[in-house]
Amino acid sequence: MGKYVLVYSGGSMAEGEEAQAAAMAAWGAWFGTLGAAVVDGGAPFGPSSAVGGGAATSGLTGYSILEADSLDAAVGLADGCPVLADGGRVDVYETIDVGM
Repeated sequence: MGKYVLVYSGGSMAEGEEAQAAAMAAWGAWFGTLGAAVVDGGAPFGPSSAVGGGAATSGLTGYSILEADSLDAAVGLADGCPVLADGGRVDVYETIDVGM
C-alpha cells in the first residue's frame, strides 16, 4: 500500500447555509465511500505565499491523503470527489517513503 496526496483546485465555495450544508454532506458521503483508505481527510487551503522562485501556485483549494494499492487505484478513489461536480480538479500524487 502506498500513500497518495489528492490536491484540489478550482471549484467554488457554497454560499448560504443550505448550500454549505449540502456541500458538507456531499464531502461526508464521498469520504464515507473511501473508508479505511483515508489517512488524513485534509483541509481546505487559505491564503498562500511562496518562498523562492516566484508566486505561489494559484487555484489550489485543499488536500487529502489516501492509502491505495497503486496510483491508478488512488485515481479511481478520487474520481467521485465533490470538487469535480463544481468544475474543479483533483491531482493525485504518489508519496515516496524516504525512510526518515
